[in-house]
Amino acid sequence: MTPAGATQTRVETVILLDEDGRPIGSADKTAVHHAATPLHLAFSCYLFNADGRVLLTRRALGKRTWPGVWSNSFCGHPAPGERVDDAVQRRARQELGVGIGTPRCVLPDFRYRAVAADGTVENEVCPVFVARCDSEIQADPNEVMEWMWVSWEQLRSAVDLPWAISPWAIEQIPLLDAAGAGGFTTA
Repeated sequence: MTPAGATQTRVETVILLDEDGRPIGSADKTAVHHAATPLHLAFSCYLFNADGRVLLTRRALGKRTWPGVWSNSFCGHPAPGERVDDAVQRRARQELGVGIGTPRCVLPDFRYRAVAADGTVENEVCPVFVARCDSEIQADPNEVMEWMWVSWEQLRSAVDLPWAISPWAIEQIPLLDAAGAGGFTTA
Protein backbone atom coordinates (compact mmCIF):
# COMPACT_ATOMS: atom_id res chain seq x y z
CA MET A 1 0.00 0.00 0.00
CA THR A 2 1.35 3.44 -0.94
CA PRO A 3 1.30 5.99 1.92
CA ALA A 4 -0.82 9.13 1.40
CA GLY A 5 1.09 11.76 -0.56
CA ALA A 6 3.69 9.29 -1.86
CA THR A 7 4.05 8.66 -5.54
CA GLN A 8 4.16 5.18 -6.98
CA THR A 9 6.84 4.45 -9.58
CA ARG A 10 5.46 2.96 -12.78
CA VAL A 11 7.34 -0.16 -13.88
CA GLU A 12 7.81 -0.30 -17.63
CA THR A 13 7.42 -3.78 -19.06
CA VAL A 14 8.64 -4.97 -22.47
CA ILE A 15 7.33 -7.83 -24.61
CA LEU A 16 9.83 -10.65 -25.08
CA LEU A 17 9.89 -12.38 -28.47
CA ASP A 18 11.08 -15.68 -29.87
CA GLU A 19 13.39 -15.76 -32.92
CA ASP A 20 10.35 -15.66 -35.22
CA GLY A 21 9.08 -12.46 -33.58
CA ARG A 22 6.24 -14.11 -31.62
CA PRO A 23 5.51 -12.94 -28.05
CA ILE A 24 6.74 -15.38 -25.40
CA GLY A 25 6.41 -13.31 -22.23
CA SER A 26 7.33 -10.00 -20.69
CA ALA A 27 9.99 -8.54 -18.42
CA ASP A 28 10.79 -5.36 -16.53
CA LYS A 29 12.55 -2.98 -18.96
CA THR A 30 15.30 -2.20 -16.43
CA ALA A 31 16.19 -5.90 -16.26
CA VAL A 32 16.25 -6.48 -20.03
CA HIS A 33 18.99 -4.22 -21.42
CA HIS A 34 22.40 -5.74 -20.63
CA ALA A 35 25.16 -7.73 -22.37
CA ALA A 36 22.77 -10.58 -23.21
CA THR A 37 19.61 -8.60 -23.99
CA PRO A 38 16.81 -10.92 -25.09
CA LEU A 39 14.91 -10.18 -28.29
CA HIS A 40 11.99 -7.88 -27.52
CA LEU A 41 9.47 -5.59 -29.21
CA ALA A 42 10.14 -1.88 -29.63
CA PHE A 43 9.36 0.85 -32.18
CA SER A 44 10.97 3.93 -33.70
CA CYS A 45 9.16 7.01 -34.98
CA TYR A 46 10.21 9.87 -37.24
CA LEU A 47 8.11 13.03 -36.89
CA PHE A 48 7.61 15.43 -39.79
CA ASN A 49 6.30 18.99 -39.63
CA ALA A 50 4.22 20.88 -42.20
CA ASP A 51 7.41 21.96 -44.02
CA GLY A 52 8.46 18.33 -44.51
CA ARG A 53 11.30 18.63 -42.00
CA VAL A 54 12.04 15.71 -39.70
CA LEU A 55 12.68 15.94 -35.95
CA LEU A 56 16.12 14.72 -34.91
CA THR A 57 16.68 14.28 -31.16
CA ARG A 58 19.72 13.84 -28.97
CA ARG A 59 19.28 11.27 -26.24
CA ALA A 60 19.66 12.50 -22.66
CA LEU A 61 22.93 11.71 -20.91
CA GLY A 62 21.06 9.67 -18.30
CA LYS A 63 19.71 7.18 -20.87
CA ARG A 64 20.80 3.57 -20.29
CA THR A 65 21.66 2.99 -23.95
CA TRP A 66 23.43 5.39 -26.30
CA PRO A 67 23.36 8.45 -24.00
CA GLY A 68 24.12 11.74 -25.75
CA VAL A 69 23.71 10.24 -29.23
CA TRP A 70 21.54 11.83 -31.93
CA SER A 71 18.73 9.62 -33.19
CA ASN A 72 15.27 9.48 -34.72
CA SER A 73 12.47 11.56 -33.18
CA PHE A 74 11.69 9.03 -30.44
CA CYS A 75 11.62 5.33 -29.60
CA GLY A 76 9.84 3.14 -27.12
CA HIS A 77 8.37 -0.19 -26.20
CA PRO A 78 4.71 -1.18 -26.34
CA ALA A 79 3.36 -2.61 -23.10
CA PRO A 80 1.84 -6.09 -23.03
CA GLY A 81 -1.65 -5.83 -24.55
CA GLU A 82 -1.00 -2.36 -26.02
CA ARG A 83 -1.27 -1.80 -29.77
CA VAL A 84 2.04 -0.56 -31.19
CA ASP A 85 0.48 2.54 -32.83
CA ASP A 86 -1.13 3.43 -29.46
CA ALA A 87 2.30 3.06 -27.82
CA VAL A 88 3.77 5.41 -30.45
CA GLN A 89 1.20 8.09 -29.57
CA ARG A 90 1.69 7.52 -25.81
CA ARG A 91 5.45 7.81 -26.10
CA ALA A 92 5.23 11.01 -28.20
CA ARG A 93 3.32 12.61 -25.30
CA GLN A 94 5.68 11.24 -22.63
CA GLU A 95 8.99 11.93 -24.33
CA LEU A 96 8.28 15.04 -26.42
CA GLY A 97 5.13 16.47 -24.84
CA VAL A 98 3.24 16.44 -28.16
CA GLY A 99 0.23 14.91 -29.76
CA ILE A 100 0.84 13.53 -33.23
CA GLY A 101 -1.17 12.60 -36.28
CA THR A 102 -2.00 8.95 -36.89
CA PRO A 103 1.31 7.10 -37.12
CA ARG A 104 1.97 5.16 -40.33
CA CYS A 105 4.16 2.06 -40.16
CA VAL A 106 6.68 2.19 -43.02
CA LEU A 107 9.07 -0.59 -41.98
CA PRO A 108 6.95 -3.22 -40.18
CA ASP A 109 9.67 -5.90 -40.09
CA PHE A 110 12.72 -3.85 -39.10
CA ARG A 111 14.98 -5.78 -36.71
CA TYR A 112 18.42 -4.93 -35.43
CA ARG A 113 21.05 -5.85 -32.88
CA ALA A 114 23.67 -3.37 -31.73
CA VAL A 115 26.31 -3.36 -29.00
CA ALA A 116 27.12 -0.12 -27.15
CA ALA A 117 30.63 0.82 -26.03
CA ASP A 118 29.81 -0.35 -22.47
CA GLY A 119 28.71 -3.78 -23.76
CA THR A 120 24.97 -3.15 -23.45
CA VAL A 121 23.09 -4.81 -26.30
CA GLU A 122 19.98 -3.63 -28.10
CA ASN A 123 18.17 -6.60 -29.64
CA GLU A 124 14.82 -5.58 -31.03
CA VAL A 125 12.09 -6.20 -33.53
CA CYS A 126 11.41 -2.53 -34.10
CA PRO A 127 8.66 -1.43 -36.54
CA VAL A 128 9.42 2.05 -37.84
CA PHE A 129 6.70 4.71 -38.04
CA VAL A 130 6.34 8.19 -39.48
CA ALA A 131 3.84 10.76 -38.21
CA ARG A 132 2.97 14.43 -38.50
CA CYS A 133 3.65 16.83 -35.64
CA ASP A 134 2.67 20.48 -35.72
CA SER A 135 3.02 21.11 -31.97
CA GLU A 136 5.81 22.83 -30.12
CA ILE A 137 8.22 20.28 -28.64
CA GLN A 138 8.16 20.11 -24.84
CA ALA A 139 10.79 17.41 -24.38
CA ASP A 140 11.26 15.55 -21.12
CA PRO A 141 14.90 16.36 -20.18
CA ASN A 142 15.30 12.82 -18.80
CA GLU A 143 14.70 11.55 -22.33
CA VAL A 144 15.91 14.24 -24.75
CA MET A 145 18.69 16.78 -24.21
CA GLU A 146 18.47 18.54 -27.60
CA TRP A 147 16.38 18.46 -30.74
CA MET A 148 16.23 20.09 -34.12
CA TRP A 149 14.07 20.03 -37.22
CA VAL A 150 16.21 19.08 -40.23
CA SER A 151 15.62 18.49 -43.91
CA TRP A 152 15.48 14.90 -45.12
CA GLU A 153 18.75 15.53 -46.98
CA GLN A 154 20.42 16.60 -43.72
CA LEU A 155 19.11 13.48 -42.00
CA ARG A 156 20.39 11.28 -44.84
CA SER A 157 23.82 12.89 -44.41
CA ALA A 158 23.84 11.97 -40.71
CA VAL A 159 24.36 8.27 -41.53
CA ASP A 160 27.88 9.23 -42.58
CA LEU A 161 28.60 10.08 -38.91
CA PRO A 162 28.25 6.66 -37.21
CA TRP A 163 29.93 7.92 -34.02
CA ALA A 164 27.25 10.60 -33.59
CA ILE A 165 23.98 8.87 -34.52
CA SER A 166 22.28 5.79 -33.11
CA PRO A 167 23.01 2.48 -34.83
CA TRP A 168 19.31 1.82 -35.43
CA ALA A 169 18.86 5.20 -37.17
CA ILE A 170 21.89 4.48 -39.36
CA GLU A 171 20.13 1.33 -40.59
CA GLN A 172 16.61 2.82 -40.71
CA ILE A 173 17.26 6.03 -42.66
CA PRO A 174 18.37 4.39 -45.95
CA LEU A 175 15.44 1.94 -45.71
CA LEU A 176 13.00 4.80 -45.10
CA ASP A 177 14.54 6.70 -47.99
CA ALA A 178 14.07 3.69 -50.30
CA ALA A 179 10.44 3.43 -49.13
CA GLY A 180 9.82 7.09 -49.99
CA ALA A 181 9.26 8.14 -46.38
CA GLY A 182 11.46 11.23 -46.78
CA GLY A 183 8.59 12.90 -48.59
CA PHE A 184 6.09 12.28 -45.76
CA THR A 185 4.06 15.49 -45.30
CA THR A 186 0.45 14.48 -44.77
CA ALA A 187 -1.37 14.07 -41.48
